[in-house]
Amino acid sequence: MAKIVSLSEAASIALHGIILVAQEKRGMNVVKIAESTGTSRHHVAKVMQRLVKSGYLVSHRGPRGGFELKKKPEEISFLEIYETIEGTIEINTCPMDKTTCPFDQCILNNVTSKMSEEFREYMKNQTVDKFLKG
Repeated sequence: MAKIVSLSEAASIALHGIILVAQEKRGMNVVKIAESTGTSRHHVAKVMQRLVKSGYLVSHRGPRGGFELKKKPEEISFLEIYETIEGTIEINTCPMDKTTCPFDQCILNNVTSKMSEEFREYMKNQTVDKFLKG
């Protein structure tokens, strides 16, 4: 079945992982994040280290180690996290990246650029604190 919109596994791990870390008072380790997201520990470790290097998380080693937020939850937007993993969202007018079109107007009515703009705006307006319990 075709999917029009989907997130990469890495982006999903990053978004869900950072919320899980924010919810946990004492930090959260790779094993717990992997179990909660249903993904491999190796992939979770790789993604979370990118978030550490980008300044969103702090990592603690050892048996009681794990990740903690480095920034306040209300200061972290989904867009920042998404673009840290996937790169900057580009808004293209043509879904085929063509500079010329054989028609006078786009036969898709620029729906892909509209979807990209809406997605980007949604992600910009969502912050980690909005998904914390209590």
